[in-house]
Amino acid sequence: MTKINFYVVLLFSACFLAGCAGRPGPEVLQAMPVSAPGAKTVTIYVATTRDGNPASGVFTSNRAAQMSYARFTISIPRAHKPGNIEWPNGKSNAATDFVTIERHLLDRPGFEREISRKRNGVPPDIGVFVHGYNTNFQEALFRMAQMTVDSGAAGVPILFAWPSEGRVSGYVADKDAVTYSRDQLVDLLTMLATKPSTGEITIIGHSMGAWLTTEALRQLRLTGKNKVVDRLHVILAAPDIDVDVFRAQLKVIGPLSPPLTILVSRDDVALSVSELLSTERQRVGKLDVNDPRVASAAREAKVRIIDISELQTSDRFKHNRFVALAALHPRIEATDGRGPGGEVRQAGAFVLRALGATISSPFVIAGKVVGGE
Repeated sequence: MTKINFYVVLLFSACFLAGCAGRPGPEVLQAMPVSAPGAKTVTIYVATTRDGNPASGVFTSNRAAQMSYARFTISIPRAHKPGNIEWPNGKSNAATDFVTIERHLLDRPGFEREISRKRNGVPPDIGVFVHGYNTNFQEALFRMAQMTVDSGAAGVPILFAWPSEGRVSGYVADKDAVTYSRDQLVDLLTMLATKPSTGEITIIGHSMGAWLTTEALRQLRLTGKNKVVDRLHVILAAPDIDVDVFRAQLKVIGPLSPPLTILVSRDDVALSVSELLSTERQRVGKLDVNDPRVASAAREAKVRIIDISELQTSDRFKHNRFVALAALHPRIEATDGRGPGGEVRQAGAFVLRALGATISSPFVIAGKVVGGE
């Protein structure tokens, strides 16, 4: 290992050890049926391959023999800052913290009934979030709540929670756990897509969850479930996937409409470590859109790669930068997600230009940097 590589690993380890003491435990899932003035509430549905305790609503890192389903209502404090999760420091306080105010375990029929129920007489849009490596259940749940409240998007948010070990040393175990969960994610997507009472279905896979997402898409194609794939809008955020593996997956998956979207960052520390652990194999989440070969490959594969490196993030690993996009959702929707010429709806490589907390364009296409169809 070179000296620079050694220091990257050392930085990663030091950052993790400095932050691990503050990680939330299952106590944040204890229901406090009291909100606070000005607080907002969001309802998150859960489909999980984690083993759980029915009495407490807590889901662990153990692997369950079958899927479990649940509904959680989370209170978001009035002073919530977009992109952040206001974790309790000691006893939960609805005036200052994210707080669980209601939780219910559901059976499969109840889950299907609730997520497909029309809202204001209209079939609901569905958003599925597949979390990444080193994530415990409560972190994944509250992250879904943060993105939901920041985006202000109507619809039904569903967390697909696979049994991550929730520790930095669990990388190999987590890779096995996402493989273990592949059939169940396929089952969930099939169920959602075959219901006429659901609207648009968007799936966001983050980090190792992006690998799980692409594997589920690949399996859907291999089993001839093309109508399911056709209903999906797929976003991969900081995907922890070997570039060659991804290329092989895309050969089976084929083009999607709208194009499969990949959010990348050149300075993602977590993916730099992943590359080192895999003997310098490049990860998809660190693709450089300045490289004309990347733009050409994106056009050829009919995917769109969006560099979000300029978005601000408080994440020391620069691996969760995608969560800032939730707060920008209304502005992006207002422009139909388009750049000056409507390019971002097309395949190719693009740069998201951010100026502080605002976006100009919101997508600025620089001809010398990126290319689209």
